[in-house]
Amino acid sequence: MAAQENSPLRQFVRKALVRTAVGLVGIQAATIGGLVGYDALTKKSRKVRAGFPKPGHYGTDVANSDVDVFTFGADLFDDMLEQIDNAAQTVFLESFIWKGDEYGQKFLDAVNRASERGVDVRVVYDGFGNLVVPDKFYQFHKDVHVYRFPVFRPRLLITPIRASGFTHRKLLIVDDQVAYIGGYNLGSTYATEWRDTHLRVRGPDSWVLRQSFVTVWNTVAAREDKIPRMDPPEWDSRVRCWSNLPMRRVYPIRGMYLQAIDRAKDHIYISTPYFIPDHQILDALIRAQERGVDVRILVPMDSNHVLADWGSRGFYVTLLKAGVTLLLYKDAMIHAKTATIDGVWSTVGTANIDRLSLSFNYEVNLEIIDNDLAAVMERVFEVDSSNAHRLTLDEWQARHPLAWVGEAALAPLRPLL
Repeated sequence: MAAQENSPLRQFVRKALVRTAVGLVGIQAATIGGLVGYDALTKKSRKVRAGFPKPGHYGTDVANSDVDVFTFGADLFDDMLEQIDNAAQTVFLESFIWKGDEYGQKFLDAVNRASERGVDVRVVYDGFGNLVVPDKFYQFHKDVHVYRFPVFRPRLLITPIRASGFTHRKLLIVDDQVAYIGGYNLGSTYATEWRDTHLRVRGPDSWVLRQSFVTVWNTVAAREDKIPRMDPPEWDSRVRCWSNLPMRRVYPIRGMYLQAIDRAKDHIYISTPYFIPDHQILDALIRAQERGVDVRILVPMDSNHVLADWGSRGFYVTLLKAGVTLLLYKDAMIHAKTATIDGVWSTVGTANIDRLSLSFNYEVNLEIIDNDLAAVMERVFEVDSSNAHRLTLDEWQARHPLAWVGEAALAPLRPLL
């Protein structure tokens, strides 16, 4: 037996496998290094066109709540700051990125002022998302309750990695009556240079977003300062909140998308900054297109994460061959995480259609079944599409051969991008 295990053939196979694995890792490392280096060299020459189309600010009624759609960061931030300054009881704020710049300072000053006048202020932000922001920026009033998601958690040593994600959520809830959700992080770049989408919900349906914040605060952040429960003012199934909670290994947003896609009969319009779907979501979109649904996916032509772009591009041929419309947003970063289907169903939230959002991070999305809101979301998608290049299969297959190599090299890393 020992002689068989050490036979020349087995030794040759073992060495060949090791060399192949090392070679693949080397190719991946070289690809990543080359892409990151090229992106850094060319980033300064890629200018943001300040006049990219702004879809506007829309208001509509959903059940017994007022819902506003914001598509320009400065307008949204000014509205959020006004709400914080007028807060009388509570301010709950959560953000993935909180920049130490002009707008970041405005939000810091606003929550400190609120706490100073006796408002119960709870703040959650992510440590990993803000590694480049100096710690000295986060100078909160002594009465502000703050939880910074740590970059490293000891529990990672004893629990599956899927049970310990980052908080990628963006929420603001004021006085249990007004709530905001969407893709906007806090910072000056996002105020004027990025295209994103946020909702403001005023009325009883704001409760679902309050409850989402409370759940994370009371299970992850709180020690003895837990937030008391508030019963829902009413029940209306047209507005639902889906929250990914890694500490409980619960990831319902992916299921929300799969059910909605499978119900589609006419059209599916999706905006996402990073499109790296798993096989089930990819197959669901292709099946929808094959049964006659008009499937359109809007992504940035060049996002702020070059590796995510290349991970996404590996799906383009499959989608284009199936007849799916791919729209590449030009001249600015589009960061909206939205979808609308059949003029009835819509979602706005924090989750991208990628592996990190759908099976790792803390995320939150609103699902709203309402014709008027769907009409607004279709209008926003139409305006964004007017600033996008429609990619064709012939055009994409004619790309440089090195692009094919890069896409193939990064394919095994898609779950990490």
